[in-house]
Amino acid sequence: MGTPKEHIEQIRKTTFSIGGEKNPLAPMLDQAVKFLSAELYAKDVHFLMELIQNAEDNEYLEGVDPSLEFVITSRDITATGAPATLLIFNSEKGFSAKNIESICSVGNSTKKGNRKRGYIGEKGIGFKSVFLITPQPIIFSNGYQIRFNEKPCPHCNLGYIVPEWVEENPSLSDIKQIYGSGSTLPTTTIVLPLKPDKVKPVKQQLSSIHPEVLLFLSKIKSLSVREENEGPEPNTVSAIAITKETNFRTRKSMDAESYTLHLSAEENSAGEVDGECSYFMWKQKFPVQQENKVEKRMEVDDWVITLAFPNGERLHRGMSLPGIYAFLPTEMVTNFPFIIQADFILASSRETILLDDKWNQGILDCVPLAFVNALVSLVKMTEDAPVSSLPRMFQFLPIESSHYPAFNAVRESIKAELAEEEIVPRESSTAQKFFHKPREIGRIMPAFWGILNKARKEGVGLHNLSSHGMYVLSSYFDEPEYDSVLDFLGVGPVKNEWYARCIRSSNLLMGVSEDVYLQILLFVADNWRTKFCNTSMGKIPLIKYADRDGRVSLCRINESAQRNSERLLCRSHHTRCISWLIDWNKEFGFVGNRFFLPKSTQEAIDSFSKKETILQWLRVEVKVSEIKLHSYAEMVANHLNDNRKNTIAYACFLYESFARRYLNGEAIDSLCGKMPLVDSYGHVTKERSGVLVPANGSKWVELIGSNPWREENYIELGEDYLYPACFAGTSTSGEQFMEFLITHVKASDIPNIYPPNAGIPTVSGPLIIQNAYLLLDWIRELGRRGISIPEKFLTCIKEGSWLKITVNDSPGHRPPSQSFLLASDGGNSNWGTILQNGTELVDIPIVDQSFYGDKINEYKEELKTIGVMFEYGEACRFIGNHLLSLAASSTLSRSSVISMLNFIKFLKQNFLSPDDFVSRIKEGRWLRTSRGRRSPIGSVLYNEEWKIARQLSTIPFIDEDYYGEEIHCFKPELQLLGIIVDFNGSYQMVVDNLLFTNSTSLTAESLLFILDCMHHSTSSCKVANALQSVRCLKTNIGYKLPADCFFSDPEWGCLLKVFNNVPLIDHNLYESRFTTRKNELKQLGVKVDFEEAVKVFVRSFERQASFSSITKENVISFLSCYRKLKETSHKFPPAQKKCIREVKWLRTRLGDYRCPRNCILYGPEWESICAVTLLPFIDDRDSFYGKGIREYEKELKQMGVVVEVKAGVKLVAAGLYFPLNPCHITPENVFSLLECIRILLQEKDYSFPDTFLKNVHQEWLKTHVGYRTPDNCCLFDSKWGLYVKNTDGPFIDEEFYGSNITSYREELSSIGVTVEVEKGCSLLASNLYHHSEFSTIVRIYNFLSEHRWKPESDATRKIWIPDGKKYVYFLEDYYDPNLLCFFSKSFDVPSNPSLDAHCKLWKVWETSGHQLSHAQCCAFWECVLSQWSSKVERTLADGLMKLPVHSGCGEILLFDKDDVFVADDLLLKELFEKLSPRPVLVWYPQPSSPSLPRSKLLEIYSKIGVRTISESAQKEELSLTDGVKLKRVNPRGLFIGKELVRLVLGFLAGPSLKMEVRKRHEAVQCLLNITALVTAEPITVSYSLSLSSGEIVKVRADRMIRWDRKSSKFFTQKPDKTGGPKIRMEYATYFSEAIAEGILWDKEDHINALSELIKFAVLVSFNEEAVQFLMKSKNLQIFEEDEEFMSAAFPE
Repeated sequence: MGTPKEHIEQIRKTTFSIGGEKNPLAPMLDQAVKFLSAELYAKDVHFLMELIQNAEDNEYLEGVDPSLEFVITSRDITATGAPATLLIFNSEKGFSAKNIESICSVGNSTKKGNRKRGYIGEKGIGFKSVFLITPQPIIFSNGYQIRFNEKPCPHCNLGYIVPEWVEENPSLSDIKQIYGSGSTLPTTTIVLPLKPDKVKPVKQQLSSIHPEVLLFLSKIKSLSVREENEGPEPNTVSAIAITKETNFRTRKSMDAESYTLHLSAEENSAGEVDGECSYFMWKQKFPVQQENKVEKRMEVDDWVITLAFPNGERLHRGMSLPGIYAFLPTEMVTNFPFIIQADFILASSRETILLDDKWNQGILDCVPLAFVNALVSLVKMTEDAPVSSLPRMFQFLPIESSHYPAFNAVRESIKAELAEEEIVPRESSTAQKFFHKPREIGRIMPAFWGILNKARKEGVGLHNLSSHGMYVLSSYFDEPEYDSVLDFLGVGPVKNEWYARCIRSSNLLMGVSEDVYLQILLFVADNWRTKFCNTSMGKIPLIKYADRDGRVSLCRINESAQRNSERLLCRSHHTRCISWLIDWNKEFGFVGNRFFLPKSTQEAIDSFSKKETILQWLRVEVKVSEIKLHSYAEMVANHLNDNRKNTIAYACFLYESFARRYLNGEAIDSLCGKMPLVDSYGHVTKERSGVLVPANGSKWVELIGSNPWREENYIELGEDYLYPACFAGTSTSGEQFMEFLITHVKASDIPNIYPPNAGIPTVSGPLIIQNAYLLLDWIRELGRRGISIPEKFLTCIKEGSWLKITVNDSPGHRPPSQSFLLASDGGNSNWGTILQNGTELVDIPIVDQSFYGDKINEYKEELKTIGVMFEYGEACRFIGNHLLSLAASSTLSRSSVISMLNFIKFLKQNFLSPDDFVSRIKEGRWLRTSRGRRSPIGSVLYNEEWKIARQLSTIPFIDEDYYGEEIHCFKPELQLLGIIVDFNGSYQMVVDNLLFTNSTSLTAESLLFILDCMHHSTSSCKVANALQSVRCLKTNIGYKLPADCFFSDPEWGCLLKVFNNVPLIDHNLYESRFTTRKNELKQLGVKVDFEEAVKVFVRSFERQASFSSITKENVISFLSCYRKLKETSHKFPPAQKKCIREVKWLRTRLGDYRCPRNCILYGPEWESICAVTLLPFIDDRDSFYGKGIREYEKELKQMGVVVEVKAGVKLVAAGLYFPLNPCHITPENVFSLLECIRILLQEKDYSFPDTFLKNVHQEWLKTHVGYRTPDNCCLFDSKWGLYVKNTDGPFIDEEFYGSNITSYREELSSIGVTVEVEKGCSLLASNLYHHSEFSTIVRIYNFLSEHRWKPESDATRKIWIPDGKKYVYFLEDYYDPNLLCFFSKSFDVPSNPSLDAHCKLWKVWETSGHQLSHAQCCAFWECVLSQWSSKVERTLADGLMKLPVHSGCGEILLFDKDDVFVADDLLLKELFEKLSPRPVLVWYPQPSSPSLPRSKLLEIYSKIGVRTISESAQKEELSLTDGVKLKRVNPRGLFIGKELVRLVLGFLAGPSLKMEVRKRHEAVQCLLNITALVTAEPITVSYSLSLSSGEIVKVRADRMIRWDRKSSKFFTQKPDKTGGPKIRMEYATYFSEAIAEGILWDKEDHINALSELIKFAVLVSFNEEAVQFLMKSKNLQIFEEDEEFMSAAFPE
């Protein structure tokens, strides 16, 4: 080939015949270029995208950075008068000769078929679009300098594609000057002088180039736009320079690669950076699925999907952000935060992709997986990325929904895919990152995150946050700003239990500050009721307290909240007392298990901002009590017990608390009054009448020496109180402490103490003068206070020889009661006379006033009080006493005794008290008795009352024989001496002197007297012990020892008569007096108590029961007695009652003996359950207990016998026994059993016995398929009714049992009946073999499908087929499509059988005469279409002998392939469908299916040998009336004109068809080629078909109009214009049908719509205005290219 210029000349000559004959195709080619260039895009300046697209498809030399530059200038370098010129500079390799030849043609792109090589061009005429903005595009490349012109070339009458060589205007120097003289021109330059009306749109588009335009272009690395003007006019184009850089690739796997791409955009001449953005790019391949292939992409095997994830704000220059790219941006906004790029099929405007296109749908189906893989790579594969950076990567999730349903489907698929992906980061304490599925990870409440973060700062290790049953979301991710992201992923909160586990297993409590600890408590408190109260939070150590060692420990909430807890937590009411209480609580050993919250915790709570919340929770939920110091002191006092140290400490505690003013005086007095004290022996005493100061240094010790108040419950304080003490770190001084005790404890000393009621030893001897006056001062103080002196104390003082006296001038000491104090005036004469006479017999002691001094006279009243005598009477009594004492010095004779008695009588008569005299002599052994010499005390003066006593005792009676009857005259005097003169209940004396014997001959009176003695005696045991070994009691079986005898009480004696073997005391002998002496009999050993009788009875009862020898009479007697006892207060003790309940003594109908609780008393309510059980009913037959046993129902029930069914349900369970024939089981029997089961299930943790489980699993439940075991039954309800009928399986027969059976759902379930719909799959599946009705089978399979059941055994793996013995079963022949997926998944039935399988089935259909369904035919031919190839074509052509035809009555039959035809002619189709005696037209789906287009199917039929009807039908000549000929007329006269074409073009371009320009022009071209023939007669047409059998099928029809498309002839009967509306309507109808069928013969679905439209136009004679209105009303229009087509077809 020569130079570029020579090449151009050759093209002009050879291709366009320039210089030769005019090309006849020139107008047609010119028009075609106009149509195609105008149709491509709606926008004027689509050329811009086409030029960028062409630049991307260009080839570039190695080492050259692919670039594209747009420069617009106002300079007219083309000398065309253009107002502006656009120059495009591209650094490509340059135009080759082949490229030049391609651009000089139409539809002959060099890129065709090179989609796989990365070419992104679509139409092949992109460059021609520049004619929309320029009339003369110019190209400079590789030596070529050519121009094209939109006006037809005068030499060949063609425009657009005829090249002209450019010598000048512009020249290369002109171009270089604009580009920049200092730069080398790129290889290719395109110069476009702009049309005047296109300058503004071009500038606008140049200014609006999207900065992301290079994002998915693999070659072009930079793109720039600038304006270059000569003059001073300002630039009107926004300059921009876009550069792209790919930094690095990160990985390659699974046909995917990822890399980071940087875009930067610079605007304005200063080069200021307007913005830059990096994008994470993910590119992944997916194989194209067969069902998604389209003709435009047949050579493409893989979809390449690229996703761009902007790192930061996207570059947009204020424009919208496209979400879909087809290499270049579309205008579709997805609302997704990432960009989707793929080889989408675009709408003609290139603004959107075709969402309903199956190719695009296939791409979108792959986007979710690509996104997930990309996100996984972003999140998990960047090893050096910190965890904190990961949440930001989730910003690319499609949180917001899209305006497009198709993208929402993508969004939902992404959501579903991510749900199964381990992609969410969990919290980790190491550098290692961990990821989990969204449902495996949980969020922590923000408040708890705050706690954890503070704990971390304080050094707490949180290494195991994800070790508590759920992984924890990374803290960087668990923020409110990511709520929508986490909701989208499905990440929910952690379970409430997690918090308890977390706190328990970490050092959160002890390792943090008090502030953080309180935050934890606040967190728990705020969420206690709603989240934590039912978790183990209450079981973890959570609450701080000061333990026994003073350290801080933790207590469980539940432990503290229990009343009997080992730790009861407290807090101080007053902050100032916290340490005080904690220290003393430790000192006291944690009183009552009470422990205080640590001081730091309490102080922190007090200053905490939300302390009321925490305190309320601690008080209500944790039971932390708030204690005041006073209450604590009371509590300590109650728990001191006998602890000496703590008692002393407690006193110090009160003293120090008072000293520090923690407690006031009133409180201290109250507490000290109840305070335990330590006495002088070191014992702790709580109860006291008074308190003595310690002995050491006290006055009372000085006077008394020992403590006489001890018996009066006075406490002598121990010396511990005198010494300094140190408790709880506090020291206490002894002196101050004692002052405190004297003041508040009331510790006393003489003279302020109340005297004891006891003698004091010190007054038995002389007292020093100080003590004598101390004693008198004490007595004076008592008098002053009005306190009476205790008798013993006073007696001691009176009779003690402590008072110093003189007797006959001789010193000595005498008791005050024997001393006299002479008055200073000498007294009266009587007093002196007595002293004078008395001194001859006795000495008178006088108080020694010289010793005591005159001070003694000041104590006259006190001396009188202690017995010192001052008066005459006192002296007389003194002397008398002395004389009487002389009488007690020797043994007295009878006369002496008589004299003494007379003396006593004399004293009494003279009003002298004989008491002292008597007391002196009555102790002497001087009285003669029946037992020898005895003292008067204890001796008895006999009378008849003592008769029985004298027989049974050794009582000393006065010897009346010695003293004579005279002795009885002195009974009063004898009584004064202590002698008993009357019996007067002296039983104790009898007992003390009782004479015991082993004789059994005690009379009843003697025995009764002995019992009376025992009754009144305090030593009855002595008598009892003596008689226990004597057979002294007469019983019904002879004399017996008391221990062997029983006292039969009228209320319970019947119990001892049940077995007649017990010795009972003879009531007839002893009369009723024994009844009042039961206690004494009991002492003897006689069994008189009911309890003892019961024990004896029970022993006999057990013994008899062990031999099964308890008779009917015994039982009846016992029950009768038991009833009698119930009316009394006597009750069987628990042990004996238990024995009666547990011993086997009741005979049952089963012939054995059982304990009451295992027996049943038969009643009417047991009747219905008897039929299905063997129960231990009490034997009430006449041969044993008889019916009378039922009279004791109440007693038997109380003993444990089961009376009511509800109480015997366990016996029913144990005795379950079904009859051999289940037909004998009535509904009542079953309901009774279910009621029993219901009662059993109400018992907590009950489990059926093994015997029950064994017996219940028999065939006894009636179902619709017979009797079945419970585990083979189902309970039907409304939920089942959604899927199946109650007769479809082993459902319990409600007709038999009644609707009430459904109320026993839980009970039936417990014995194995299937009640849950979800659990009934296997049971229904296993019962399929019982059914033969197909509808039932389908229902069951629908049920199994709904619940995703899979067969578990070969028995259930079979699929039910209505008819058998077929070679291949196509389930779609029998089952609905919704079941086919189920069979595929559950039974592994292939969902897409192979073509061979389909062909084998077709063979079966051919030989069987099977009538096919529409679905069967569609399925077969869709399989053929999806796998179509030349091999398939040969297989079908050779293998299929018969093909489907429409039968005309809705059936599809198979006829020989040679006898069926493709209906390619609608007239013939209609004729043979209506008039043929047999079907001859091959079947196709009506309406046409997207998956099986009619055109494709007819094409297949043709390829496998089916003839078309138009080729095969033999047409006879038109049959017209003789002599009538056809007349050729102008088609326009038959309405076939411009308006008809306009209407048809508008319909074809309309929204229902959207037919492309070329195709719609081809469709209407046939109208322009019509030859119109008119006749006045009807037209008769006859057609015949020859079949393989030799039969000939003929049809004939008359029509007003017929269009023979093959011959392009249009026959019409001349319309009768006078025929009226009917004729006009008929003509319009036939005409419109003929035209519509002729044009849309392969698109039957749209024929009617077009026919109706044409009919309206015919009726208005195709009036131009009427047609235009009709088109507007139907929203139809024609485009510029259609107008041009019509102009060419109908020139003016």
